[in-house]
Amino acid sequence: MSKTANTVWKNCLDFIEDNITAQAYKTWFEPIKAVKLTDDALSIQVPSKFFYEWLEEHYVKILKVALTKELGEKAKLVYIIKMENTYGNKKPFTEKIPSANRGHLKSQDVDVPLKNKSPELKNPFVIPGIRNVKIESQLNPNYNFESFLEGDSNRLARSAGMAVANKPGGTSFNPLLVFGGVGLGKTHLAHAIGVEIKDKYPEKTVLYISAEKFTQQYIESVKKNNRNDFIHFYQIIDILIVDDIQLLSGKAGTQDVFFHIFNHLHQNGKQVILTSDKAPVDMIDIEQRLLSRFKWGLSAELNHPDYDTRVAIIKNKLYRDGVEMPEEIVEFLANNIKTNIRELEGAIISLIAHSSFNKKEITIELARKIVENYVKHTKREVSIEYIQKVVSEYFQMDIDTLQSKTRKRHIVQARQLAMFFAKKFTKASLASIGSQIGQRDHATVLHACKTVNNLSSTDKQFRKYVEDLNKKLTL
Repeated sequence: MSKTANTVWKNCLDFIEDNITAQAYKTWFEPIKAVKLTDDALSIQVPSKFFYEWLEEHYVKILKVALTKELGEKAKLVYIIKMENTYGNKKPFTEKIPSANRGHLKSQDVDVPLKNKSPELKNPFVIPGIRNVKIESQLNPNYNFESFLEGDSNRLARSAGMAVANKPGGTSFNPLLVFGGVGLGKTHLAHAIGVEIKDKYPEKTVLYISAEKFTQQYIESVKKNNRNDFIHFYQIIDILIVDDIQLLSGKAGTQDVFFHIFNHLHQNGKQVILTSDKAPVDMIDIEQRLLSRFKWGLSAELNHPDYDTRVAIIKNKLYRDGVEMPEEIVEFLANNIKTNIRELEGAIISLIAHSSFNKKEITIELARKIVENYVKHTKREVSIEYIQKVVSEYFQMDIDTLQSKTRKRHIVQARQLAMFFAKKFTKASLASIGSQIGQRDHATVLHACKTVNNLSSTDKQFRKYVEDLNKKLTL
């Protein structure tokens, strides 16, 4: 029986699948297609040049063993690289490269893409009606390294940020992912890196954008049928900084377009900087192929600042604002606001404001009053996990029951309430909420929110459930 490209490659895949992890197989081998078999040479199509380089670097041995088993010692592998069409031309183009590690075949010609026909770059940051093709960085110059004080809680992230700023795209920290809780300085550090790069390399194009804004721009580009222009715009950026990348959760289209932009930038030695409120391993509803790329560089965590760092932050803030404050009050603030730099700076601003407006001296009593009032009214972050815990305890059931497929009325209502409060108290997408509460889809979450609103206005007992749970979640 004569062998075909598909049968040879299928046998290779069976062998490879048995010898690597399921996730690695899914990420790096499932997207490959067998194209043709000529004598001892098997041609396979891979999604990008980076994909080919990764296979050659990490899976060359297992590929050689698998192919030799099928085609003998003279086996050769040729990669056909299908490049993403992002330039407005309709003709796809490919590049054929022989495997560097199995024989020597001559590289064949590459079809070069047509130039972008539009001479004017469509900049999604330009206000309609105002002619301006210059790309503004969107950076805040006040967020710099000078005001980002170093401590044990942020030393790794800050040092990595400095390294990236000194040599963007030229370190192993690409991408650099900075993650940590609310108010710990992720956005400040991201801006500081961009500001430093702009200072050192004024010729480079630096752009800061929130993931939410990026998503809005992408949706707009789809509506206006200029998705290619949107992608092309981001592909010319030298240093791309995306804040709150976890907000891409559940947004398949935006994740797909960001995947292609990321690949292009990374392959061309451009720097990508990301921030997130959680580590890649804890991100939910982000495609695995994206998560794997987030892990290529360095993930650096920002932790809660220790006492010495908190004191330094307070003194630095006071110095910048030209305000003097007794040492005992500085120590009081540092001892009583421990978890969040934003809260700490907010309390200092409130204290200074009360003192100047009321023409009162800054005393320990005033500081105590401000701190108690400030901390008491600081909104606490509520997670979907915590909401499920509170709802389950309220209805005296475990979380597994809450998430189960049962259609019993009281369990369905508890699940709908959990979805309702997750929508109300978190920034998670409907898809992400549904995924975390029993693997439901976004339509189920939308229906749950509507049901809760309807029952609240017609059912007295149900309205009490809503009020009780609302109190528990906002204590």
